[in-house]
Amino acid sequence: MALLELRDVRKVYHLGGEEIRALDGITLDIEGGEFVSIIGPSGSGTSTLMHILGCLDTPSHGTVKLDGTPIQQASARELAQMRNRKIGFVFQFFNLLPKLNVVQNVELPMIYAGLNGKQRREKALKALDAVQMGHRLKNRPSQLSGGQQQRVAIARALVNDPKIIFADEPTGNLDTHTGEIILELFRSLSQQGRTVIIVTHNPEIAAVTPRRIEIRNGKIADRVDARLAGQEKAALLSKSSAVQPSP
Repeated sequence: MALLELRDVRKVYHLGGEEIRALDGITLDIEGGEFVSIIGPSGSGTSTLMHILGCLDTPSHGTVKLDGTPIQQASARELAQMRNRKIGFVFQFFNLLPKLNVVQNVELPMIYAGLNGKQRREKALKALDAVQMGHRLKNRPSQLSGGQQQRVAIARALVNDPKIIFADEPTGNLDTHTGEIILELFRSLSQQGRTVIIVTHNPEIAAVTPRRIEIRNGKIADRVDARLAGQEKAALLSKSSAVQPSP
């Protein structure tokens, strides 16, 4: 059984009497531990697909299963519970709360999960150490570089020990070198057994992943086993991983 299963998934919106098919018959399996990119031009349906895969939305037609559990009939509360327990999100603009310091930002998902203060702090410190941000606990986001903010966002995505991490254009606001460090971190998380799904419009980012799924006009246009491209890019990433991130 795949971790994520989609069968003939469609998402239809009605705007001004017009029917818009954002997704038009997607059938797809993603296994546990896969490192996958979903790529397509703006308006192709990539964001809609991420929302459905990430339990942020439900399909108009078809079936979606997360870890064997169907989501298409789930209530908003049930979807929120699935997201909190099984999914972590990383976004292009980091989405850190400016008035909270680093450790407080990372603790947020655990408040909704019902953990007590001691548990939250212990898990937050562990996650921040894993992304080499344990030395900036009291800093606020405005005191961090873009790469540092993204590593804090990754720590926040990790604290509830999710099975899946979704990264929506995670290097879009970073310079090339910092972006490569962040991508290497995602690759490392995949090697540890987590499923990592990157949504991007950038073919260079997609080339990092062993599997690339191209979406056009709401359909899967191409499935590329990009192992060669991934290996070539991985060689560059392995060099960058030897460089310590800026303090």
